[in-house]
Amino acid sequence: MHTIDDILRASAAWVWFPRDSEQERDHLQLVRYPQRFGGGVRGSRVESTADAADVLEHAVARTRAWGESQLTFWTNASDQPDLEDELRRQGAEHIDTVTVFALPIGEIEIDVPADATAEIVRTLDQVREVDSINVPVWEQSALDEDGLQIELEEVAAGLASGEGFRVLGRLDGEAVSTGGCTIVDGFTRLWGAATLERARGRGAYRAVLAERLRASAEHGATTALVKGRVATSAPILTRVGFESFGDERAYRLNVS
Repeated sequence: MHTIDDILRASAAWVWFPRDSEQERDHLQLVRYPQRFGGGVRGSRVESTADAADVLEHAVARTRAWGESQLTFWTNASDQPDLEDELRRQGAEHIDTVTVFALPIGEIEIDVPADATAEIVRTLDQVREVDSINVPVWEQSALDEDGLQIELEEVAAGLASGEGFRVLGRLDGEAVSTGGCTIVDGFTRLWGAATLERARGRGAYRAVLAERLRASAEHGATTALVKGRVATSAPILTRVGFESFGDERAYRLNVS
């Protein structure tokens, strides 16, 4: 069984490095996102003996050095020092909040409607369907044929190694929802959940969630960890029994 401290550490350590991104780990974690995902720099995981103002100044300077004009920082309870007050003092805008949820996989029961199904992504056609969902939901650029092929290779590698996979959800056979997971130290990190707006509230997300949990258990994961957006997935996760372990907030600072 994972303890509360295990869960909080796992949440703090969870950072995404998109393909073709750049990153630096000095005072805090900084990741420069490729233009396909809107560009800009994401910051998190502060571990520094400097004060909050100096850490933020370093992050701003690195953002500018990368030629970017926007820094987005995600708070975490384990940050040392905490940058939230300094971000507000410098005029950063609070743009998003997620709740950190976790629960032993064996304790989760999900009611999935009969017309909602989910499947593990294995083929190029499925990757194309996933992209058709992600583009409007996340407001990102569509993958070209080379990008789709690279994505398929990454999906296949994750499946072969047992490190993770992506799931595609359907309503009456139509692809409308997706989500991925990565398995680390007995946790399955549930990420990237997206459902087309016209299909929300009909069980597609629940089908994707149930399939990710089922497959994660087969790959040895014992605890599900997910950061649910307060405005979308958090209420669903609460209803199926996930336990909250606090919030993480995103602040956006224009540095141009």
